[in-house]
Amino acid sequence: MKPARRVTVAGGAITPFIGKFHPDFIWKKHPDFGKKENPTLEQYIHEVAVEACKNVGIDPALVDRGYVGNFVGELFSNQGHLGSMAAAAAEGLTYTPFTRVEGACASGGLGIAAGVDAIQAGADIVLVIGAEVQTTRNAKEGADFLARASHYEKERGLDPFTFPAMFARRTKAYCERHGVTPEALAPIIAKAYANANRNPNAHMREVQMSAEQAAQASDKNPCFLDNEELHSWLRVGDCSQVSDGGCAIILCSDAGLEKLGETVGDPVEIVACEVACGPLGQVADLTKMDVTAAAASKAYASAGWNATDVEIAEVHDCFSITEALICEALGFCKEGEGTQIAANGDTSLEGRIPVNTGGGLMAFGHPVGATGVKQAFEVFRQMNGLCGDYQMQKKPTRGICANMGGDDRTSVVTLMEKKS
Repeated sequence: MKPARRVTVAGGAITPFIGKFHPDFIWKKHPDFGKKENPTLEQYIHEVAVEACKNVGIDPALVDRGYVGNFVGELFSNQGHLGSMAAAAAEGLTYTPFTRVEGACASGGLGIAAGVDAIQAGADIVLVIGAEVQTTRNAKEGADFLARASHYEKERGLDPFTFPAMFARRTKAYCERHGVTPEALAPIIAKAYANANRNPNAHMREVQMSAEQAAQASDKNPCFLDNEELHSWLRVGDCSQVSDGGCAIILCSDAGLEKLGETVGDPVEIVACEVACGPLGQVADLTKMDVTAAAASKAYASAGWNATDVEIAEVHDCFSITEALICEALGFCKEGEGTQIAANGDTSLEGRIPVNTGGGLMAFGHPVGATGVKQAFEVFRQMNGLCGDYQMQKKPTRGICANMGGDDRTSVVTLMEKKS
């Protein structure tokens, strides 16, 4: 729907996204192992809440309502009840109504949608937080936790790594339908890493991966699935990162912006925010992101936009095939051309529609609950020229975020505009 009360992003805050291969991530071979510990989920929630309020220059007591996007806090951190945890971030947030929002990997986007709804209902300043910690368990145990985003009873048995197998299945179907090989996805991966190498907050900021490296299975880029039918269709480089991190944004009505006064910088309007869901465990066509397409169609219609109006996109590249499919679902290209627009440079920082300018989930990182919030904050930062070495040459004025949960079973598509 088009908001009846105008909603703007006034600012926000983000932590570095960290995990294996990040220089600040503490693991058993790190020089600080046993001396320091990685930040906790509580610390991420508190840090971004306080910093977001600080960065827009407001007393936290002015926040009318808050939302926390998080998927599996109970499993990785033994912690639920995260709304109340957010209220402990600052004295001014005591008694502020916070609600945790969950929709698998779309949890952060759903937090934004809830914030938009809150402003329609009369709130003036809303704090949306997304945070996740996923590095507290080994890879196979973590994969089992994340499989809760699938239909666990029906789909868990696909492979010990359920979600990589689900998207290997999509890669296989896509390649067979459109007559390409998995190597066609390599430019998407190389772009993600090249952008992340410019981004100081990126999980893989110090790791390089060329298209040639991404295209070939190797000791550093192995095929790892147990499922024999799907084994050759996905490599480690096709996957998003297991990351920890947090992000928060401040949403305001026009009255909320007045409360910020001179402290507000350059707000960006949310002109549409649409949510769509598909039946869990029932994907009609493995070569299409039909739920994301439905959310995008509603968002475009609400705002009076089409795909040609978009100047920057943050899309949910949980796997390389997902970026290709979502670019098709958003109308950036025709069906079967999602790999080509990366190969010909259309989605690069210098291209006609830059996609995932900070590295996306594959290289910026994917702390699940934070991802949807990070997407909106990244578009905000690009529109305000705040992205440093990965800043687009021409600041965009219209952008889109597509945050997807599960196997395209929940999708949030948000349109943002910087008006003069």
